[in-house]
This record gives sequence, C-alpha cells and structure tokens, in this order.
Amino acid sequence: MALNFRSVKLSNWQIALFIGTPLAIGLGTYMYRKMNATTGGEEKKRTKGKIEKQATSIDGTAPDKEQERKQKSAELGEKLSPVKEANSYKNEGNNCYRNGKYDEAIIFYDKAIDKCPPENGTDMAIFYQNRAASYEKLQKWSKVKEDCSSSLTYNRRYAKAYFRRARAHEATKDMLECLKDVTATCILEMFQNNQSIMYADRVLKETGRVDAEKHMRDRVPVVPSTSFIRTYLQSFVADPLQTMNVPPSTMADTPARGFLRAHSAFREEKFDEIIPACTEEIESSESESQYKVEALLLRGTIHLLCGTYTESEQDFDAIIGNADADDTIRAYAYLKRASLFMQVNKREEALADFEAAEKLKPDNADVYHQRAQILLLLDSIEPALEQFEKAIRLAPNHAIAYVQKCYTEYRLALISNYQLRLEGVVRKLEQAIEQFPTCVECYSMLAQVMADQQNFQQAQQYYDKAMKLAPTNASLLVHQAVMTLQWRGDVDSAINTLNKAIELDPKCEQAYETLGTVEVQRANLKHAVELFEQAIRYSKSFEEVVHSYSLRNAAIAQINVTKDLGIDMNAISAMNQLSGTGM
Repeated sequence: MALNFRSVKLSNWQIALFIGTPLAIGLGTYMYRKMNATTGGEEKKRTKGKIEKQATSIDGTAPDKEQERKQKSAELGEKLSPVKEANSYKNEGNNCYRNGKYDEAIIFYDKAIDKCPPENGTDMAIFYQNRAASYEKLQKWSKVKEDCSSSLTYNRRYAKAYFRRARAHEATKDMLECLKDVTATCILEMFQNNQSIMYADRVLKETGRVDAEKHMRDRVPVVPSTSFIRTYLQSFVADPLQTMNVPPSTMADTPARGFLRAHSAFREEKFDEIIPACTEEIESSESESQYKVEALLLRGTIHLLCGTYTESEQDFDAIIGNADADDTIRAYAYLKRASLFMQVNKREEALADFEAAEKLKPDNADVYHQRAQILLLLDSIEPALEQFEKAIRLAPNHAIAYVQKCYTEYRLALISNYQLRLEGVVRKLEQAIEQFPTCVECYSMLAQVMADQQNFQQAQQYYDKAMKLAPTNASLLVHQAVMTLQWRGDVDSAINTLNKAIELDPKCEQAYETLGTVEVQRANLKHAVELFEQAIRYSKSFEEVVHSYSLRNAAIAQINVTKDLGIDMNAISAMNQLSGTGM
C-alpha cells in the first residue's frame, strides 16, 4: 500500500524548529483526502460539465431551453402528466428565485410538491431542496432544516441538501450537526469541491476551538518529557536558573530543603520534584527564605512547561510586581510570561512583555532570540530576522539562534524565489556544522531544508548524524517519518518510525498527531481518533489543542457519516491507491 505524499509540502509545524518556548502552534490545516473515483479522460470531461451546469441552476436540473420548451407546450394546451406539471411549477419557482421573489418561489415549490407523485423520489428531493433555498434567503432556518431533511428522505445522497442544511445548522450555532452535514457533502462530492472543503475546514476550526477552550479549563497537567524540557532550556544562553551557582547544603546529614532541593532536582533533571520543593521555599517565613524570587521563577517555568498557565502566571506576576527583585530575574519573568501569553493566544500581551524585558536588559541575547521565535511563528519573517541578528551579535556562539536565523533567511528566499539566496543558506548551515559540530539543531535544520528541496538522500544523512548526537529526540524521528512519506510513499516504514518515536517519548504530541493523520489516509478512523486524543493530552499551546481537536472531530464526523450512508471507507481508500491520489 502506497499513498502519494510526494507532492505534499511540509507545513510550518512540521519543518520549523520550535526551540526556545514550549510553543508548537499547529499552523497546518486539516488536509482532506482527494477521493477521485473517475477513470478515463472522457469521464472527467463529463463530470466537469455536470459541475458547470449545477453552478448555473438552483437545482442542477433542466437548462433554460428545456424550461422554455415545457412552458410553450403548456401554453399550447398540451396535457401534462403530474410529474411534468410539477416540474413546470418548479421552473416557475426557479424563475421567481432568480428574480429575488422568494415568497412567490415558495408558493410554486409548494404546488410542485403537492402535484408530484411521491414515488418520484429524485424530483421530490429537488423540490424540497429548492424550497429550502428560498427559506434560506428569508433566513427561516428551521424551515431550511426541515425541507433539507425531507429532501434527504427521498435522496439520502443529495450533497446539495446536506450542504444547505449545514449552513442552517451554522446559523443556529449547531456546530456539531453542521460538521456532520458538511462532512457528508465532502464525501459525496469525493472531496473534489474546494468550496465545500474550505467550508468544512472553517467549521472544523470552530468546533476545535470550542473543544479546546473547555479542555484548557479542565486539563490535567502533564510534565513534558525530559527531552522536550532539555530542548527548551538549551535555547537560553543566560537564564539565571541555569547560570546561578547555588551552594550545597552545609549540613552533610541534613537533606536539602526548599529551593536548594528544587535546584538540585533541576540539575539532575528530576522535574517532577521541582514544584513541591519550590513551594516549600515560597511558603517559608521571610527569615528562612533566601531564594524566594528564584523559587518563583523556577516554579513558574515548570508550571509553564506543564501547561498550568494560571499558576505559572501568578508566579511570574509576583516577580514582576516585586520592585526589589533583581532586574535579571524580572526580565526572565517577563520573557517567560510572554511565552505563556502566546500559549493562550494573547499575542499583544506577549509582545508587550518582550518590550518590558528589553527595557530591563537591553544587552541580553535571550530577549531578542525568544522574541524572534515568536515573530517567526507569527509569520513576521523580516522582523524575526532582525531580532535573530541582534541575538547573535550579543552572543556569537549561540548555535541555536544562528541556525534559526538561517532558517528565517531560507523562508525569505522561498518567498522571493531567489535561488542564489537559497544556495547561500545551505552553505551557511554547512558552515554552522563545522562551527558547532555538537549542535543537533544544525544537522536537523539542514536535513529539513534538504528534504524540502527534494534532496532526500542528503537529508537522511544529516538526520542520521543528528540522531547519533541526540538518540532520545523523538521529534527527529517524526520529521524522518514525514520525509519517508514524501520521498518513497512508504507508509509502513513511516508508521514504524512514528511508533518508535512514541516508544522513545510517550509524551511526543507531534508523533501522535502525525500518526493519526496517516491512519486517516488509510481509513483507520477509529485508531486515528485515539491517536488524536493522545495528541490533545500532550499538546502544550492553545493553538496546538485546537488543531488536534479539529483533526479528531474530522475523523469522528467521517466515521458517523460513512456509517449512516453505508459507505465503505476502506474501499474508497483502496480506490484512491489505484488512482494515485493521497492527502
């Protein structure tokens, strides 16, 4: 089994380095399967012609010349059959509809419905759907739903009736029903109608956002993997939590307490132990506490990484509001609160905190590097490049900042389609490997650029080198799995790689989401839902949660619709393999 992933471009969340903040906003949108069931060229031409006719008629039925012929026959006194008479009323209704006379159109559609024999299901479905269109113009949403439902009792695979009912559900805020109907539309149209697909994408984002808001209120905190936290910490060059010298306990027989215990756990990567130890320091009396502000910064950082944003913000607020706190500590509280604000989609507040941090520490490279990453995620590419350059001027040996600056230049070269600039970026990344031979990100970024340029063999060589330096980095395996799909279309190999990533890091959100997407392509929708729910559990930012919920909701909707319509998604998936279509 081989899906055609070769023409699929990596989305931003797949190729960008999200190092420096625990932020991996899902910028990609749900990619629907192109379920093309046509075979020969003549059939495609006929399909295209049919679509064009539907675009010019309310119901996609008889063209105007046929309507005129029937009208003339009626005027000449020809006795019409009940079906012909019903269609004559329908044509009158269509004329009224086109002229904006919706109440009059409804009267004619009433007559068509009354006159038509019920056994003529195709005609009855059209009459009800046309009347629903008139009710839609009058914004009588309950009538729209009622008539679309009646239409579907006569023709349960009438895509236009599902689409119109979906819009009525949206108008009345019944978003899950809306999603179900627009999903039915897309499936019945074989995912070939861009209008329906774009509408479905918008509905998915809305349902995902509603679910994400509830999830963020009720979420159970999860301490991320050691690899994730390590990567986050490595993006700072002057974080006081990492640079400060904390003396060991002076009492050999007395275990460390408070911040001393917390910082020891921090150094030993025992991250589960940090919050209670910091709390012990913070809640001690003033005379006993030597490191209350530092404990607030460390506890706030761990809360941030765990996704407990209310508690994290409270800790950072306490530092920022303390005029006696060291300026460096306060600057890092601003930087990390800015990251928090981005997690909960408060972009203006995040950018304001970067400004405040810069005022306190204008010569601190971390200020500019952290802000650059946020600007890059916001697609403010040129301002991001400017910030990366400032960071590198202040910290010339900051390998991660340098590599991300190269990636930003790569993005600009792609936008301008400037080949010489692209080649220059590749040379800079090669030089970065020579300058920083132990920096995993140098190899990883060059591998991703090579893959994006279809130089897959070279990309694999760099991934291999990156894995030797960071054998526990599950994200590297996720990137390789995506490349395998693009390069060889080898689904089985990609799945094995993604499962290895999950074994390596059971909290790797990217691995679950990517594997879930692959399972959607293979029509294993129930398993995909389980994987997306795991991705939701380990997602860190609000936008990530929205994206994962959107994917989950799409899979659930497809399960429900295909069951209701009696459609075998496995058979359709097999058909896609034969026709060479994929994501």
